[in-house]
Amino acid sequence: MAVIINGDTGIDKITDGSIVAADIGAGEVTDAKLASTLDLSGKTMTYGNLPAANLTGSLPAGMGGKILQAVTDTKVDTFSTTSTSFVDVTGLSVSITPSSASSKILVMFSICFHASNAASGHIRFMRNSTMMVQPTSASSRPLAHGSHFNISQESNLSPTGFSFLDSPSTTSAVIYKPQIRSADGSTMYLNRTALDYDNGYYGRHSSTIIALEVAG
Repeated sequence: MAVIINGDTGIDKITDGSIVAADIGAGEVTDAKLASTLDLSGKTMTYGNLPAANLTGSLPAGMGGKILQAVTDTKVDTFSTTSTSFVDVTGLSVSITPSSASSKILVMFSICFHASNAASGHIRFMRNSTMMVQPTSASSRPLAHGSHFNISQESNLSPTGFSFLDSPSTTSAVIYKPQIRSADGSTMYLNRTALDYDNGYYGRHSSTIIALEVAG
């Protein structure tokens, strides 16, 4: 039986790859007319930019836990603040848009921060405007993921690492970032010590965020 597509013999069109959307009439492609299995083994199928919102259903068995995308940001310059309220670190954040609301985000921070002499400060890690893994409130103690109290050693940086498998439950862009604050209005520094003398005792450092989308 001959296959006719838009008035032409379909075999020719299939062979030379010239089938276009206009060749297929409305209602011509239905579940009843398609085989139950489409074998694309060894083939590549492209459909322009398919929006994530148009992808529905569940991943095949064994796909859960796969890394779907990675986003990273690194700050190599310095930052400082005297704010006694938590403030964003300028130039250090990542924005990641999950492809599915069931995806999880593995977010990892490596931050170097330092307080002025005889001062202290704190750091916390955020998803948008929400603190992740918020500790239990403890009176006037600030809720943080890391703290630095500098008694007299102004050359010691306080490296802080933080990792968490987050469940944002959205397909909208999510921003992950650190925030730091001073406990008493003294200066808090990122990627440098308080004295920062130009000699071999005082190092400069970098801080990094990595966000990985993990299939749900």
